[in-house]
Amino acid sequence: MRFSFRRRRQAAEMAASVFLFVAVSLACLSVSGNLVSGNKSFTIDYINNCFLKDGKPFQYISGSIHYSRIPQYYWKDRLTKMYMTGLNAIQVYVPWNFHETVQGVHNFTGDRDLEHFLDLANQTGLLVILRPGPYICAEWEMGGLPAWLLMKPNIVLRSADTEYMQAVSNWLAVLLPKIKPWLYINGGNIISVQVENEYGSYHMCDYNYMRQLRSLFRYFLGEDTILFTTDGNTDKEMTCGSLQGIYATIDFGTENNISDAFARQRRFEPRGPLVNSEFYTGWLDHWGDQHAVVDAQKVSRMLGEMLTMGASVNMYMFEGGTNFGYWNGADHDNRFRSVVTSYDYDAPLTEAGDPTEKLLAIRDVIKQYREVPSGPMPPATPKFAYGFVTLRKIGNFSSLLKTLSPMGPIQSQYPLTFEQYYGYMLYRTTLPRDLSGPTPLICPLNGVHDRAYVSVNGVYRGLLVRDTTLVMNITGQQGDTLDVLVENMGRVNFGSKINDYKGLLSNLILGKDILTDWKIYPLDIDGAIAGGWPQSSTARGKEPSVGPTFYTGTLEPNGLARDTFLKLPEWTKGQVWINGMNLGRYWPSRGPQQTLYVPGPLLSTTMPNNITVLELEGAPAHLRVLFMDWPQLSITAKKP
Repeated sequence: MRFSFRRRRQAAEMAASVFLFVAVSLACLSVSGNLVSGNKSFTIDYINNCFLKDGKPFQYISGSIHYSRIPQYYWKDRLTKMYMTGLNAIQVYVPWNFHETVQGVHNFTGDRDLEHFLDLANQTGLLVILRPGPYICAEWEMGGLPAWLLMKPNIVLRSADTEYMQAVSNWLAVLLPKIKPWLYINGGNIISVQVENEYGSYHMCDYNYMRQLRSLFRYFLGEDTILFTTDGNTDKEMTCGSLQGIYATIDFGTENNISDAFARQRRFEPRGPLVNSEFYTGWLDHWGDQHAVVDAQKVSRMLGEMLTMGASVNMYMFEGGTNFGYWNGADHDNRFRSVVTSYDYDAPLTEAGDPTEKLLAIRDVIKQYREVPSGPMPPATPKFAYGFVTLRKIGNFSSLLKTLSPMGPIQSQYPLTFEQYYGYMLYRTTLPRDLSGPTPLICPLNGVHDRAYVSVNGVYRGLLVRDTTLVMNITGQQGDTLDVLVENMGRVNFGSKINDYKGLLSNLILGKDILTDWKIYPLDIDGAIAGGWPQSSTARGKEPSVGPTFYTGTLEPNGLARDTFLKLPEWTKGQVWINGMNLGRYWPSRGPQQTLYVPGPLLSTTMPNNITVLELEGAPAHLRVLFMDWPQLSITAKKP
């Protein structure tokens, strides 16, 4: 999901293009009486430049929604609101790594039950435009590719490389047979399927790779399924991303000229429907950004113009949702920039699924082009401010390794990366000599991915940070324990650096000594918390610590289980779990996001709700967290 703002056409050409597009659209609509109505068919009419659904001209008005970013118990609610807005379709990504986190182990249950999601969409009356990748971007961890691919040292991602294609083939052999019964032509609701994703934005430009993918999709889904590509609004992206036999679509946002963009699509796809596969209703946030906002009137006005042309449009996003756990991605242009936990996206439905003024403006536009379902829009889900909860200290990592790494360490002379794991890993060695004064600990070759929290004998000494802080000073005696807790802040999801290894990628140098003889602890924090820790622990403390430390507390039940938003005032940076669910990362000092979304059904109405916080740098003396009834996604935001 990216686009370019280049404009290459002259104003006169743009005006002529608009006239042509409208004329073609009217011609397409005028032939409906002459078409033979088919039985559950979805095709492209290349003569009249439109889609045909059951033999009749069809224009889709769609919105993107990611089931992987929304708890299952809210899927129906979100889909209903999209339907009531007037949409007749939704667009859905399938994140490979969400379903095959461990190689060969596939999970399609609970929040990963893709077929249940498709069924709910079908029951709601929504068609589906499916985007199964294998790469999806989506500001999702490694663009949806599983990190275990990087355990193959010579693998070339998103190419015809044999090792990569073998893994892709194995995955698609699992996924696509599940999809086939849901194709519209087979009685389901999937009208089209994307092959790869914005491949023209990638540096490889490997047509053999795209041909192999096309063959796989045809083998599993049949010759009658509409396959499509989507690429950004430049000639280079359209050239490398499109392939004969796959329908080429384009994506662009409110800063682009519509006729210029669709003229570019026409150069690569001379006949067939005009399609904007990603019309941007908002934008993403990185830590340290200003919260992105896209004007609702610009969105609605431009949507109306495209619909008048007869174009099919998908709005990206219609609801963004949340990067729960460790699923956020990252960008790397001049430096590494991690995506925040919220994927609110300034979309028509908020992160919590609430209708906005932008949604109402879009609905008013859609009413001019198709009949919108009658009846009121489902209301926002109830919110509740549960107030303050005071936490207690459990302990730091050095005292908790038996709990957090029950399998024990891996021993290695030199550091190893951790491509089988997400979240955190601890590297431990000893100081090789006495350090009479502050001695530089150096991470050469930018080898810390992404943040390393350094302690000596359990005492926190400071940070090494990718791209920015590669040297720090420490002191100590020979034989002292050196702990380096490395945080994976999300693998790069876009561009040429998606082969984003995590952990320590190079040796650490202490003065002139290369540090060796490492014990490397894979940390299963989520597993320990899901198993009842730390509430089962007897260790308690009232004083906060500096450096990576766990804290716990309980939100007492009050008979209500409503959506709420967790704020951590004066806390620095870390991770939060409630009742075993990993809500994601917080970093209020960096911003813009200040609160974490807590879905109401996660909370118990009768039992204490367990809160666990991993604070990585330093907790406030008050050790309080606050449950609010509204989200704060920017540092300066005030209650609406």
